[in-house]
Amino acid sequence: MIRLLLAVFCLALAAPAFAQETRIAAVVNDEAISVSDLAARMQLIMAASRIPDTPENRQRLGRQILRTLIDEKLEMQEAKRLNISVSDAEVNDAFNRLEAQNKLPKGGLDEFLKQHGVDRSTLVDQITASIAWGKTVRATLAQQVQVSDEEVDATMARLKENENAPRSRVAEIFLAVDSPQQDEEVHHFADRLIEQLHSGGNFPQIAQQFSQSPTAAVGGDMGWIIPSELSPELAAAVNRMKPGELSEPIRAAGGYYIILVIDKQAAGGGIDDEKVSLMQVMFPLPANAPESEKQRVAAAAASVSKEARSCGELAQIGRQQAPQTSGDLGWVRVGDLPPGLRPTVHALKIAEASPPVPLQGGLGVLMVCDRQASPGALPTRQQVMENLEQEKFETLAQRYLRDLRRQAFIDIRA
Repeated sequence: MIRLLLAVFCLALAAPAFAQETRIAAVVNDEAISVSDLAARMQLIMAASRIPDTPENRQRLGRQILRTLIDEKLEMQEAKRLNISVSDAEVNDAFNRLEAQNKLPKGGLDEFLKQHGVDRSTLVDQITASIAWGKTVRATLAQQVQVSDEEVDATMARLKENENAPRSRVAEIFLAVDSPQQDEEVHHFADRLIEQLHSGGNFPQIAQQFSQSPTAAVGGDMGWIIPSELSPELAAAVNRMKPGELSEPIRAAGGYYIILVIDKQAAGGGIDDEKVSLMQVMFPLPANAPESEKQRVAAAAASVSKEARSCGELAQIGRQQAPQTSGDLGWVRVGDLPPGLRPTVHALKIAEASPPVPLQGGLGVLMVCDRQASPGALPTRQQVMENLEQEKFETLAQRYLRDLRRQAFIDIRA
């Protein structure tokens, strides 16, 4: 049985450092979480989320951060019970991905932590718990997650039916309510997060730290959605909100949601709204060029089309053979290209060179280096299956963690 000894949550910020080190914030089964552990995690979260590190904010957010540490302790204990471990290489890979996601140079994340006085081990502990829990969930629940062809067919048909419906790009923060007794507390915590967001808090980082939805891993970004696919409470909120608007706490099944509408698109869409990162090599060719020159340029472009196997290779060829008219075109909306080029560019795979195509002032070769699908683009069958599997995994994982909480001895002292 869970035993929660709840007292008024207040950190003794003015206490001597040695007292902070020895004080216990909570006991989870036979392991302790110290007040210094809690203070370090608060410091990390506030720095990453751009929340001012003040005694008031620590008191407001402290209880939820402590609950997160308790959950991580339970997750690590369960991983240990199942002999599941996390290697240094796995942690380092995750560290590098975080740097890339935040567009930091190599070593930039360590520098960020140093600037904010956060010990690297604080972030390593958080990463380790996340990896361990992911491996635990997969090892324990894999046999229970089955997606049938019928489920995929039904989802694909529904998506096809709504292909041209108005869409919204939405981000979420989900805070679970596990029992009626928690409702008021979770509601108050949602209000506090909204206060921080209105004061300049970073939505993706706050979602990563506090949201209990699978989208937390990507900063709460749900992507482009049709509002009617959401619960009625969330759909009504999204439909009345404008791009850039943040919702109040929304009570729906399972808990409270904070919704951010990033953008909206009217009905229609299609390949014109797709965005591509384009690389070009172009050989100038005057309209009145003799036939021999046309043949020479066509042969040169055909050779480039066959040789280039990556955007880096295409860029190098361009520098060598046509430096004045070649290079990176950046992100381009397909609908802004000449009509004759749109089907060709849309059909290209990433890092696939086009056949020679007429360009303004010459003949050239295009390559798509990256792609952002249009809001109305349908996912592939494989993507639909993976999404359905992820939804089932997450539902079972939340139940798994809730069971661990119920079976644990949890003594909250701070």
